[in-house]
Amino acid sequence: MFLDTVLARNPELAEAAAALHDKGAIPPDTYVVDRDAVEANAELLAREAQRLGLGLWFVVKHLGRNPELIRAVARHLPEAAAIDAPEARALKAAGARPGNVGHLVQIPRRALPEVLGWRPAYVTVFDTDNARAVSAEAVRQNTVQDVLVRIEGDPESVYPGQEGGVPLERLDSFAEAAEALPGIRIAGVTGFPCLLCDPRTGTPQPTTTFALLRKARAQLAGRGHTGLRLSAPSATCVTSLPLLSDLGATHGEPGHALTGTTPLHALDREQPERPAYVYVTEVSHTLADGRPALYGGGFYPRADIRDALLYRTGTRLRVGGVPAENIDYYRLLSAPNHGQADGAPRSAPPDVRAGDTAVLAFRTQIFVTRSNVAVVSGLSSGAPELTGLYGPLGGAL
Repeated sequence: MFLDTVLARNPELAEAAAALHDKGAIPPDTYVVDRDAVEANAELLAREAQRLGLGLWFVVKHLGRNPELIRAVARHLPEAAAIDAPEARALKAAGARPGNVGHLVQIPRRALPEVLGWRPAYVTVFDTDNARAVSAEAVRQNTVQDVLVRIEGDPESVYPGQEGGVPLERLDSFAEAAEALPGIRIAGVTGFPCLLCDPRTGTPQPTTTFALLRKARAQLAGRGHTGLRLSAPSATCVTSLPLLSDLGATHGEPGHALTGTTPLHALDREQPERPAYVYVTEVSHTLADGRPALYGGGFYPRADIRDALLYRTGTRLRVGGVPAENIDYYRLLSAPNHGQADGAPRSAPPDVRAGDTAVLAFRTQIFVTRSNVAVVSGLSSGAPELTGLYGPLGGAL
């Protein structure tokens, strides 16, 4: 999905990643991330957000909650949105301030004392029960916690497994209950996804969920709430920030923009953010019909994987698909003769050997893989350095 963009915009990253694997510094099934590019992308986002008067809470789940990368981003975007309590801990440990917690996953009851003790700027709540729990813990800690109300999204745009929120038609009754709670203050609304990229052009466009958020904020304002925030996550990047501003959002939540890997970046190589990671693996074996197999572990089901570049020969081969219900052990590459009808011209088999380095670039969520994360710096200055090797949840290896 992103291989051509990487080779055009950040070829040094692909070269360095292949060299690290070739000399045995990193194993197969490793994402190699350009720390300098991530930081430069964060700086671009921060500058444009400041120009527009927007706040940004960065998200690091797709980067494996990596502490080096968190620190690099936080130098420009100091506040983060944590999708769940473990991510909130990783962000805080690496020095980011908690901007919005409970973003996609509600904070478990037994984690509330710890998380509220950090004094997050906002906590997202999905329903009255969670609002009561946050209020009760805030009272115990002698504070009042600002909360964002998660609004139930339009069924056509909500992803399975991410359901929840207050329906717009029940917002008044929710607000009436929440207003009576002494430990919380309604401070705004959020939902997901608020922007999606057009599959043909990549252009970010608002979803019907975004329209619901705008109605919800107006409804809460009609109850006397002032200064209400509207956080509109998904597809937050430099190009989409003016759209967020025009539609009345106060906050965005950049994730894939930090690595130049939104769907828009796959279609438009001239986007401001540079691609900042590649996936490195190697040929494991070759089938009897000539198809090489790559070691897996990091092939995210929604990745839109297309090609693999075999560095020893410069050969590019198509990557076969695998049903999402299957375990990610291997991915098969196409062989020139595979699938040809009898009598069709046959090309010579590619020169592929077990152990050959393969470099790929596709959309990922590293925190749900079993991959390694190698962080490199110095690519832009011609002095690449491997600064750390980590697991998919940020632990140092």
